[in-house]
Amino acid sequence: MSGESKRIRAPFDDATARSLRAGDRVLISGVIIAARDAAHKRLVETLDRGEPLPVDLRRAVVYYVGPSPAKPGQVIGAAGPTTSGRMDAYTPRLIGQGIRGMIGKGYRNPEVVEAMKRHGVPYMAAVGGAGALIARTIKKYTVLAYEGLGPEAVAALEVEDFPAIVVIDCDGNDYYEQGQAPYREI
Repeated sequence: MSGESKRIRAPFDDATARSLRAGDRVLISGVIIAARDAAHKRLVETLDRGEPLPVDLRRAVVYYVGPSPAKPGQVIGAAGPTTSGRMDAYTPRLIGQGIRGMIGKGYRNPEVVEAMKRHGVPYMAAVGGAGALIARTIKKYTVLAYEGLGPEAVAALEVEDFPAIVVIDCDGNDYYEQGQAPYREI
């Protein structure tokens, strides 16, 4: 892992997405899209019906989060990452809609990794259990679609120095695998 964090802007262009390497620490500023499994399911159902999506996913960085309610004076409540595997059934289809980055926690299945490599999409992890700290980087929260899903609605998050680690880069290099390799028995 590199010593210093890379400062990057979201949404991602192709050059930004492809410049990230497994193990890079990043600080993301700009707009990311919040969407969890219920929203992913609805998005794919919309595509299955041949209808346009209610949100443009081209260049989007999608954060798998269902924030807790905001307390008075706060923009958002705790906003820690959701386990990414919950989105895996839907992710390859949505990557095909132009997603350029994903943030969550945990492993991804081989079909997702193949779609990431095919489309040049990195996967980043946010620290689980740090939802209150992550929330401090979120400056604005705006629901974009599926308001009835409550905290699982699709929302725009304006972020400043949102911390993450690149887990799987566009070439399929996996930081989880790299980190575990020295400790495996041969």
